[in-house]
Amino acid sequence: MTPAQRRALAEEGYLVFGPDPATARWAAAANRAADAALADPALRARWLVCEGTWFIGVDALPSDAAGSVAGVPLDGPAIRALSPLPPLHPAQLSVTYPGYPRPRAGETAAAARYRRQRDGAHLDGLKTEGPERRRFAREPHAFILGLPLNRADSGASPLVIWPGSPRHMRTALAPVLANGDAADADVTEAYGAARAEVFETCPRVALPLEPGMAVLLHPLMLHGVALWQEGARADGGRRIAYFRPPAPSLSALLTAWADAGAVTPPAA
Repeated sequence: MTPAQRRALAEEGYLVFGPDPATARWAAAANRAADAALADPALRARWLVCEGTWFIGVDALPSDAAGSVAGVPLDGPAIRALSPLPPLHPAQLSVTYPGYPRPRAGETAAAARYRRQRDGAHLDGLKTEGPERRRFAREPHAFILGLPLNRADSGASPLVIWPGSPRHMRTALAPVLANGDAADADVTEAYGAARAEVFETCPRVALPLEPGMAVLLHPLMLHGVALWQEGARADGGRRIAYFRPPAPSLSALLTAWADAGAVTPPAA
């Protein structure tokens, strides 16, 4: 990764790559694999939510530890920028359909309203626990790499980001994580305040990407999914594969991203 790319990722929180032929070949192979995953009754029972308008698809795409699908390597400028990649989990297959977002089972009215009005904006790796719904950084990610698998209209529930939000998240979370085990630190208030500040000060940007492109998100990027606009079309729903390799801890992420140097945090 070039110094300019590192600075952009650290400061703005995202990079868009492509379109690129090697990435497009991978996307085509992954889209064929997605057809099979989306037809699998067990996967549908587990991951199809919001009254059939969102397939969450964690680890649902049969990619190997190098990201290859059906023998087609994960390649392109985004992959080369991240090289060497850590071992990868099977990719998440996130698919949205017309009507998204309908209410999700067990979701409160406030949560459903937030999904509609704020795109369900969130920080990956934070888990909500207990009756008081406190938030903890149980599953931090080193980075988030998104690869669109099919063509979709711009109004067909694109990925939404808030450029600049990682700066606000770093500032808010660092004091909370200064002492003790980061995974046990309650970040509820700090995260809520930072999120509200992001909505006030950072632009909302939709990224309706096409196959052959890739988007790299900073692990502290606030992001979500826009609602499906009436009349928007996407054959088979808007499909995006995500790779999110784990980081040792949120504290390690904050240290690694204190400047624009490292793409991945130090080893655990």
